[in-house]
Order: sequence, then structure tokens, then C-alpha cells
Amino acid sequence: MSESTYLSILQNAMNNAYAPYSNYSVSALIITDSGQQYIGCNVENASYPEGLCAEASAISAMVVAGEKKIKQIYIMSQDQTGATPCGGCRQRIREFADANTLVTLCSKDKVISSLGIADLLPNSFGPGHLL
Repeated sequence: MSESTYLSILQNAMNNAYAPYSNYSVSALIITDSGQQYIGCNVENASYPEGLCAEASAISAMVVAGEKKIKQIYIMSQDQTGATPCGGCRQRIREFADANTLVTLCSKDKVISSLGIADLLPNSFGPGHLL
């Protein structure tokens, strides 16, 4: 699929985000090594900030489907700078990433940048440390 297709998927998911408290919608699209795609959006609740981030939502869908490896994750935010994931989601992405995993940050209408997980979470602690 093309990046314009991914942007369209992300825009649709972001439009469905439930963000009545922050008014800050986010969507995430995971592509796995097998080529499968998993989409998520943020879902807030009245016990703010106990909501679910878009990245965590997409990761959950991936795991439910039996996948465990993120090849690339696209994250769309409503600002023009392509906001980075929160600290908790950086760790969640790291759990299912390797050195080749790309994190692609998007605004509503374009790709802003692509980073490696090590750029977002340097010197990280991951599954390999527990073996």
C-alpha cells in the first residue's frame, strides 16, 4: 500500500477517536512483518487520564490477532509537527520492536518524519534484558 493510503486509514481512525476531555485525537497504524495492519485510536474516559492511547489500542489489536512484531508504526496527530508517542507508548512499542522498526510521525495530511525506536527510547530496557 502507498503512504497516501496509510494516511487515509489514519485520518479515518483519528476521526473516530473518543477524546472529549483533551480534544486531542490520535491514531496509529501498525504494519507487521507478515504485512498485516492493525489500527487504533485514542479512547478517553471520565476517569481522565485513564484512557487508552492510539498506539496501545493498535498494539492490543495486533496481539489479539496473534502477531507479536511491529515492522512499522504510523502515528497521526492533529498538529502539524507529528507529535511523538508518550513515554508509556514508547515502551509498549519497544516491547514489540527491533532495531529495524520504524516509527513514522504524521500530521493530518502528510508524513513528517520516520525514526528508529532507539531514537525515541535510547538505551531502552526490553524483553532481552529479562532472559
